[in-house]
Amino acid sequence: MEAILAKYIPEQAVAPCMELIAGNGVHLKIVSKRQTRHGDYRRMPDGRHMITVNAGTNPYRFLITLIHEIAHLVAFERFGRAIKPHGKEWKHTFQQLMLPFLRPQIFPQRLLPVLAHHFKNPKASSSTDSVLALALAHYDQRESAVQYVYQIPEGGKFRWNNGRVFQRGVQLRKRFQCMDLATGKLYLFQPHAEIEPL
Repeated sequence: MEAILAKYIPEQAVAPCMELIAGNGVHLKIVSKRQTRHGDYRRMPDGRHMITVNAGTNPYRFLITLIHEIAHLVAFERFGRAIKPHGKEWKHTFQQLMLPFLRPQIFPQRLLPVLAHHFKNPKASSSTDSVLALALAHYDQRESAVQYVYQIPEGGKFRWNNGRVFQRGVQLRKRFQCMDLATGKLYLFQPHAEIEPL
């Protein structure tokens, strides 16, 4: 398991992650990329703890996701199953588990201030924190250049990952209002939503 994990996370994070995995009886499964989530935690009917994390080329996103899911397990074990999945108990647990990893031997120096800000009040997903999502995107290894909604000019058209074509509208606070050209319906997109410009 250690050799497999070393392919996905920074080298200095492997040993402490292995301690968390072994110490909490985690069965880790690395899966193909899913659009709806980076990872998940489930307690199996036989009592085992199953954590799945999307395989990917970004070691920092993988590490954050892994610790996020271990935090669910630890919070449920400490505080009981009645707690909210991303409530105060989980947030506190996630902060405590991430603290040893927030150092320059693991994360790039320019990511550390963004992570410090994020972990003051961690969100249910790193993707809902657009500042963190865009900072992490700099470390995605991709064959082609990725474009984001915020890079499209107002009135510009783009294709979403489901094949639908949208026209970018105005920015409403953090998100962009975009119209589905086939239906005329309006949708809100995060600034870091990956798109194909047309």
